[in-house]
Formats: sequence, structure tokens, C-alpha cells
Amino acid sequence: MIQIKTRAEVEQMRAAGLVVARALQKLQAAVEPGISTADLDAIAADSIRSDGAVPSFLGYHGFPATICASVNNEIVHGIPAPHRILLEGDIVSLDCGAILDGWHGDSAVTVPVGSVAPELIELMRVTEDALWRGMAAASLGGRLTDISAEVEASVRSRGDYGIVQEYVGHGIGTEMHQEPQVPNYGRPGRGPRLQEGLVLAVEPMVNLGSRHTRLLDDGWTVETADGKPSAHFEHTFTVLPDGPWVLTALDGGRQRFAELSAGAAVGVSGPAWESTV
Repeated sequence: MIQIKTRAEVEQMRAAGLVVARALQKLQAAVEPGISTADLDAIAADSIRSDGAVPSFLGYHGFPATICASVNNEIVHGIPAPHRILLEGDIVSLDCGAILDGWHGDSAVTVPVGSVAPELIELMRVTEDALWRGMAAASLGGRLTDISAEVEASVRSRGDYGIVQEYVGHGIGTEMHQEPQVPNYGRPGRGPRLQEGLVLAVEPMVNLGSRHTRLLDDGWTVETADGKPSAHFEHTFTVLPDGPWVLTALDGGRQRFAELSAGAAVGVSGPAWESTV
């Protein structure tokens, strides 16, 4: 069942989204060669709880940590561990969720560790751009797969990358995972209509090689089948009459949408009433 929120409830989700945004900001600043993924997990836990929220992931179907930390060829759901030390040249996906007053926020970034190879920088850029272009394609009255099609088109236009199909975005609200699913590929004009109060987590996962994946024996970590690196970016967002509002971006997405509008004639700006945090 698709959960449609009131404006007041979306505002509550914005508060949860800001908890996640601040935690990810601290995590990105902490990433450096020599830090462990367990250290990063502790930073996230402290940040979330200091904001009066609780981690979404911890205990979710038995998941043992606050964040997912997926390194290099790991796509999603990597389990933080003291022995998992980040090295110069790695990339790490940091996926973070928080619950505040019963409402969820969910977001992810992929971060370079020190100096990384140019093709990895480009992989991250391609994946993040696809996320923003997908959200920018959303408008009231449009269809869910307008987002999916734009994510895929953005990635395809940049090279021969593998777009993961087994793992997708999702609705979000009083539960972390709700209907509808949001694939990162497909034709536009399909699926539920986009309406006020629908909140979605969009999360492209893009591989440097093939799209195929495999699940490790820990029952959580998903890695590329060919061992090549992967990047993952995610935001929680909704659509208002004056455009998309990114609940897990500190400025609501205003800067990135303005850049898209100026550089690619996307024609989207952040909601006029959203203030920069």
C-alpha cells in the first residue's frame, strides 16, 4: 500500500532527513586512509542519537550496525567491522537511515578515500548525477518510471556502465521500505502517478563493469559479480507544486537543481519556501 503523507507529516520527514544529512556530513569529513568502517559506524550512531533520533538500520531484520559501509566492489549492505580499514585509493558507500518521531530518512553517498583513480571519480560522478537527474524528472501528475527512465538515460549517456537491477529505490515514511519500488531503469510514463505527499527514496547503484551481483555468505553484503567497483547514491525526496524537495539534502536540493537547470535546461528549482540550513 502506498502511503500518502500530509504536509505536516512531510515536514516531520524533513526533520528526520536532516538528521541523516548531518550524520553523512560528519561521515564524509571523517573518511581518510586508516579509519575503519566500525569507526565510521560509531560516528554515525553518535550523530543520530545526539539529534534525538534512532538508527533505522540497527536491528532491521537483524542487521548489526547503524550504517551500511560498502567498499570498492561491494555495492550495498556492507557490515561495518573494526578490521575493515579503508586504504588510499578505495571508495566507500555510506548508507545511513534515522527515525525521528516515527518517521524515516534514508540517504547514501559514495566517498573517495584519499586520492583515487580517475575512472572511480567518474563512476561516482555518473552515479550521483543520475540520482539528481532522476529526481529532477519528477513532477506532479507524472509517472513513477519517469524517474527510472531518466536515471537510466543519464547513466547510459556517460558510458558502458552496469546499472544494478536487483536492488532498487522505494517508498518511505513510517516504515523504511514501502511501496512503490523505484527501479533505476525502464521506460517513462508507467507506474503510479506522482502526487503530493508521496515520498520516495531514489538510489542508483552503478557498476564499473557488468550489472550483475552476488550476495556474500554473511547474508547482507552485495558485491559485483565481476569484482569491479560500484558506486551508490541515495536521497529521500518528495514533489511539490513548485518542484522536487530533497528531504535529506541540507539545502533541500536547491543548489543542485539550479545547476541542472542552468546547465542542462532541466527547468527545475527547489521549492521557493525552502530555506537553506
